[in-house]
Amino acid sequence: MDLLFVVSTGQGADILTSLAQACIRKGAEWGCFFTNDGVHLLADSRVLSLMAAASPALACEHSWQRFMAGKNCPVELGSQTNHSALLATASRVVAI
Repeated sequence: MDLLFVVSTGQGADILTSLAQACIRKGAEWGCFFTNDGVHLLADSRVLSLMAAASPALACEHSWQRFMAGKNCPVELGSQTNHSALLATASRVVAI
């Protein structure tokens, strides 16, 4: 994977969408891991529409239950172990 976005704030929608769109234009392989209150961004239609191009798009299961309990997660739920594995495969990491 060329680039991994680690999204840990609910205030990063504009940054994430801009960077994800740039990756799509360039043809870069990228993925997202949503954690902490960054899982709120998965309720943003702009962010969600880009997740089909992410490989992969994962949300921390613990964070999802904490901040979005009772709602269906639109991406795969994972753990901090999955997060660590993604970090190991990414050429670059951008924390948002």
